[in-house]
Amino acid sequence: MTSIGPSTPTAKELADGRAHRDAALAFRPYWWEAAPRPQISDDELPSETDVAIVGSGFTGLSAALTLLRAGRGATVLERNEPGYGASTRNGGQIGSGNQKFRVKRLIELRGREKAEALLREGVRMLDYIEHLIATEAIDCHFNRCGRFRGAIRPEHYEAMARDMEDLRRLAGVESFMVPKAEQHKEIGTDIFEGGSVLPNDASLHPGLYHAGLSKRIEEAGGKILGRSGVSAIRPMNKGFAVTTARGEIRARNVIIATNGYTDGLVPELTRRIVPIGSGLIATGEIPEAVFSALMPTGRMYGNTNRVFYYFRAAPGDQRRVIWGGRQGRLASPTSLRAYRHLARDMLAVFPALATVPITHAWDGLIGYTYDEIPHLGRTGSGLHYAVGYCGTGVSRATYFGHKIALQVIGDKSGKTAFDDLTFPSFPVRPVAKRAVPVVETWYRVRDALNK
Repeated sequence: MTSIGPSTPTAKELADGRAHRDAALAFRPYWWEAAPRPQISDDELPSETDVAIVGSGFTGLSAALTLLRAGRGATVLERNEPGYGASTRNGGQIGSGNQKFRVKRLIELRGREKAEALLREGVRMLDYIEHLIATEAIDCHFNRCGRFRGAIRPEHYEAMARDMEDLRRLAGVESFMVPKAEQHKEIGTDIFEGGSVLPNDASLHPGLYHAGLSKRIEEAGGKILGRSGVSAIRPMNKGFAVTTARGEIRARNVIIATNGYTDGLVPELTRRIVPIGSGLIATGEIPEAVFSALMPTGRMYGNTNRVFYYFRAAPGDQRRVIWGGRQGRLASPTSLRAYRHLARDMLAVFPALATVPITHAWDGLIGYTYDEIPHLGRTGSGLHYAVGYCGTGVSRATYFGHKIALQVIGDKSGKTAFDDLTFPSFPVRPVAKRAVPVVETWYRVRDALNK
């Protein structure tokens, strides 16, 4: 395996808790190596703007670019460095956003007509991000590589087969099943009981995608201002007064695009979003002979557990594995303990990676809604919002940012199947937030017991 320094933890050392607490591991996203965090702009805060956008993730940047291309002004306000949050901290997997519910369950919840509309719009989300990247000529390793989802148990395989057929019939989504006897064509492990493949799902480099969107916004005359956290939004005549760390800016309209980083700024949204921690690790480079056997088709990957994990090869010619899942319970994001379970899960699938070094570990926040569906619309005070992607935010955030911007300017093409959905609050939101790690632990126990 790869030669490593004495203080660099191997996957096995991290999984077993034997890595030294001062191990040479970078607690920052691997994506930042190719796309370092931009310097904070020293541009002055303008006194006014057409649209102020709170949050510089994919939602906010997509909205800003749509507004600018339509001839409107846009100012993006970010509390930290632009792109500091989950948009540069995710796994770079792109799907239609249809993975949260089986089709049968979605029909039970929403009715057949609405379920079909939501599913078909999910497919359009995936198509839209491909169109945007091509139109704007953003070099971010976009690739329609497909997704393999491994069945943990035989009954999961049968349930997936039925769901894939429902998805094809209702929304025209292409897929195929891979029985266990043939799964080595897709993945070099015996842990799964076969799986499903969605060949049109995609991947990208989230850091480069974010950087590309930012560049196009700046070229079009938009502003992205870091260290400009918003502390208050006050309705006023013909718009809003937005108080930031840099001063006050007046805006005709405001878009809230904070997702998992939604705080108390807009209580109406705070009650409807619970942040959930997500963690990822990246390996060092792996010898070609080993690497090519692990993921021979180069897809995105996941599994069917309640507490699922997901993984992929790093884009480009880097022979690395990026592995993600929920953040370790109650552990600091700069503690090795927060990522032990990720290394354990990785070695359960790929034992051959035991001696490979783990070079990066990082966390991010996912914005979860009570009904596990994303939402966009307007608050009672007239603020526009697009939030709640529930862990499938790359395509959803890009698409929702585009659509909410069109709604702001009154463009009829901003209409979506999500517009008329009730946005429920969490019954007891503070309790729900604290309960997340407890529920996750219970789900892990049930996964282990096959229940």
